[in-house]
Amino acid sequence: QVQLVESGGGLVQAGGSLRLSCAASGSIFSINAMGWYRQAPGKERELVAGISSGRSTYYADSVKGRFTISRDNDKNTLYLQMNSLKPEDTAMYYCAAALGFSIRRLHSGDIGSWGQGTQVTVSS
Repeated sequence: QVQLVESGGGLVQAGGSLRLSCAASGSIFSINAMGWYRQAPGKERELVAGISSGRSTYYADSVKGRFTISRDNDKNTLYLQMNSLKPEDTAMYYCAAALGFSIRRLHSGDIGSWGQGTQVTVSS
């Protein structure tokens, strides 16, 4: 099983940027699809971005063109670069490792490991 630890959240003004990191340990990071989910108060958790083991990517429509997901398999680390942040991006952000190499696993909720979450707050 993969252990995941997120970092990089914080408070930022609208239009600003943040970079989230997710350090993975305990298993073979490179073979899993990885994703970033978020959950705002009173809302369901949603998949924001995903990356397969082959580095294919997925983005929710709400973040396309603003967020970039990437992975460094040598460092066992997943990243989410968030630019042009909006107040509606405010949420707890979670890193997740899928039970397989395909992004489809992220969409279907086949998750093997979750991080503890990192809070992102965007002020207007």
